[in-house]
Amino acid sequence: MIAFLNMFFSYLILVIIMAALAVCGVIAGKKLRDSKNAKLRTEALKEEEVKDAKKA
Repeated sequence: MIAFLNMFFSYLILVIIMAALAVCGVIAGKKLRDSKNAKLRTEALKEEEVKDAKKA
């Protein structure tokens, strides 16, 4: 019985670590994507300003 509990808790700890890594990966990916979107939005606004300046 002790061997079973030992293996059970061993796998439980492994699953918790894997879940924590997955959550960290999702959070990091979201932050990176938000950063990229903000950069692209800034570049698009600059391009729009250049087009508007050329029209005027």
